[in-house]
Amino acid sequence: MKYLEIRNLKKSFGDLEVIKDISLDVEEGQVVAIIGPSGSGKSTLLRCATLLETIDSGELLYLGEYAVKTGADGKAVFAPSRQLKKIQGYFGLVFQNFNLFPHFSVLRNVTDALITVQKKSKKEALEIGRKLLEKMALSDKENAYPYQLSGGQQQRVSIARALALNPKVLFFDEPTSALDPELTGEILKVIRDLAAEQMTMVIVTHEMSFARDVADHIIFMDEGVIVEEGRPEEVIDNPKNERTRAFLSRLA
Repeated sequence: MKYLEIRNLKKSFGDLEVIKDISLDVEEGQVVAIIGPSGSGKSTLLRCATLLETIDSGELLYLGEYAVKTGADGKAVFAPSRQLKKIQGYFGLVFQNFNLFPHFSVLRNVTDALITVQKKSKKEALEIGRKLLEKMALSDKENAYPYQLSGGQQQRVSIARALALNPKVLFFDEPTSALDPELTGEILKVIRDLAAEQMTMVIVTHEMSFARDVADHIIFMDEGVIVEEGRPEEVIDNPKNERTRAFLSRLA
């Protein structure tokens, strides 16, 4: 089943066309990695897919339900707010800079949306939160505050927070770019474990070896378009497009 469908998506900021007609599908259980140089539109694509950015034109569907359609005038028409609210429950997003609430404890960061958005009882929310903190090897940190944690621990809390809402699709925007190399490994392990559990994920990353190991499908973006896509062994090990080859050779 297609969990995410993007059709002919376009996004400009003023005169700058950042996303130029991008289409992609993400199937249930699939891990898609998006790679490409800085400024290629990767993060903007993620922000459009997660409704943090308005879309100029194109279509966006989750589980076959429209979040955005193209109207008769060629411009994007967003679904009614009630429908959008439902669709927002289908995905979670892990930011590059954690975005935790500094004045909330670790446990409250994970459980707050369960209580306020999903209207779960405090007892049920705490049960879910503690289970996820255990999964993230953070059980001993539930009463700590974000400033008391390492970057890697903060990112694991933000992953737990995203998972708490039981999303169908989990998006990661450069989840290791704010971390030291030794902390990067612990986050990549968490994502590897989620992939092994068949979690559907879309990951913007600059970690090529990780993308090769974990992703089922790689998308190489440059200048707002998908230049090349396919299986990791095709795109990373045997790229056909000259721009892909040039990008990968700079990383070698």
